Amino acid sequence: MAEKRIVKVGIIGCGGIANGKHMPSLKQLPNVEMVAFCDIIVERAETAKAKYGTPDAKVYENYKDLLADESIEVVHVCTPNRSHSFITVDALDAGKHVMCEKPMAINSAEARKMLDAQKRSGKKLTIGYQSRQAAGAQYLKQEALDGTFGEIYYAKATALRRRAVPTWGVFLNEYEQGGGPLIDIGTHSLDLTLWLMDNYKPKYCVGTSYHKLNKDTNQGNAWGNWDPEKFTVEDSAFGFIVMENGATINLESSWAINMLDVREATTCICGTKAGADLYDGVRINGIRNNSQYVLRPTLNPQGAAFYEGVNNADPSVMEAAQWINAVVTDTDPCVLPEQAYTVTRILEGIYESAKTGQPYYFD
Repeated sequence: MAEKRIVKVGIIGCGGIANGKHMPSLKQLPNVEMVAFCDIIVERAETAKAKYGTPDAKVYENYKDLLADESIEVVHVCTPNRSHSFITVDALDAGKHVMCEKPMAINSAEARKMLDAQKRSGKKLTIGYQSRQAAGAQYLKQEALDGTFGEIYYAKATALRRRAVPTWGVFLNEYEQGGGPLIDIGTHSLDLTLWLMDNYKPKYCVGTSYHKLNKDTNQGNAWGNWDPEKFTVEDSAFGFIVMENGATINLESSWAINMLDVREATTCICGTKAGADLYDGVRINGIRNNSQYVLRPTLNPQGAAFYEGVNNADPSVMEAAQWINAVVTDTDPCVLPEQAYTVTRILEGIYESAKTGQPYYFD
């Protein structure tokens, strides 16, 4: 990294995503210290401090007390979706750079408040779409920048699980999360697809959502049975998105669907010169010398951008590394808030279309 200074980070929300991604990843960065932990269940913050924090790290129950600590430069917001917006806005206004876990917000109005706060504060804001940091995604992005695909006019964003409904936390709670698989895993596939297409101008979308399997008692779920009475979000949702330039995207998302061809956080893109997918490693297809070809590059596990002192090419670690590097070097993070805002707008449009049975037009 350009500078060797230590970046002091505060964690707001010490539940599943903080323990599964953010804190273990930050722990691997040599120039990061986690100096504050906040959770409405104080015991979780205490546990996080013991495992990831500095010896003198602080523990808070109220996130505003954490934000009052002027030594903290960066805040990671790892709370349920409903609170992403107001915590992020408060953190930006308190002079902190913010990494907010995906999705950006529970709806586009809340996401807009985050964008406005970022511009008002002049601080950096990024959203946790770590799928971009996978070696295959980085490879395809470079191919797209090199013009390999020509104009990408069709894509399929896929996030399908056969029976893998998350039964912990508040995933099944529509009030807290804003939705089910579409906003949880579909958001990753859509973000990845828009990024590879470099297209953030939707025109309209059509969506459907289903509550077909929520009440099942014969579940066969990967993480144990869910409570049918608490499963208030959709089990599947699908969207057809038309962009202003005429490009189209099919978005598929499900936590539980009777299908064998399942995969998530993946995409297929089709351009005028070539196409590609991430279904079985990286596959690029096209025509050369009047013959069809399929290219399967052998990727170095360090295929993503290299950061000094980082030896783990796991996408979550690479996400943390590029984010902290952006703070230290005063450069843009990989995921710009304006891009994440467009993802949220499209997800909202699909949900709204599913409710009304009509196409949803973007302003």
